[in-house]
Amino acid sequence: MFEATRRDGVCRLRRPDTRWLSTGYAGGESRADAAFNVTVPEGWPETDLDAYVERRLSAAGFDERGPTLLTGVGQEHARRARFGPVEVVATAGVSNPAELPIDGEPSEWGGESAAPDAAAGGDDGDRVGTVNVFVGTTRSLEPGALANLVAVAAEAKAATLLARCGAPGTTTDAVVAACDPTGDPVTFSGSATEVGNAARVCVRDAVLASLDSRYDDESIPRGVGEASYGVVADDRATVSSI
Repeated sequence: MFEATRRDGVCRLRRPDTRWLSTGYAGGESRADAAFNVTVPEGWPETDLDAYVERRLSAAGFDERGPTLLTGVGQEHARRARFGPVEVVATAGVSNPAELPIDGEPSEWGGESAAPDAAAGGDDGDRVGTVNVFVGTTRSLEPGALANLVAVAAEAKAATLLARCGAPGTTTDAVVAACDPTGDPVTFSGSATEVGNAARVCVRDAVLASLDSRYDDESIPRGVGEASYGVVADDRATVSSI
């Protein structure tokens, strides 16, 4: 579905006149010819994201503008997976996991709760994380189905990361979902549908492949205790019947 070009720390995923829904920077719904995944450097100091993204896309020689995600993971670790009517491109790093303990008392969960800006890097210069997922389908999705595709992708990402590193995500993960407005119309995108099932398969395989590339020469962190940064949601809500 996507024509992928990687240049100067930017990955462009191009498909003319595509509907996009982004959970990242300047996100929401849009219609554009391309989306972008941009690697930011260690010690990244930027606060004007509009200006920064414009500079990076221009410097990389890309004229289009569209949904853009930022990451500390190098684009050489981007991996693509295709199955059925779905394609996924992902970059994955987990140096800043976000844990959500389920069993045990809060005192048993442990972990640190420091959450520096993962895109900006840390004081020790370690490479940083973020899991960015771009999921697209050749089908034309109803508005609700496009939004649900984000949820399906996030669920598949969480299941994959739990199995591989013990946390369902990092503090800075984002998803961009896309569909072809001229494709066969689809009303639903849940896990039991053709699109939803294919999305789950592709997200899992793309994220695993990116993790394998990113951590080819070092151990993958297993939770906050082994990571450079991270958070543990060890608070307790007040729960009542309705």
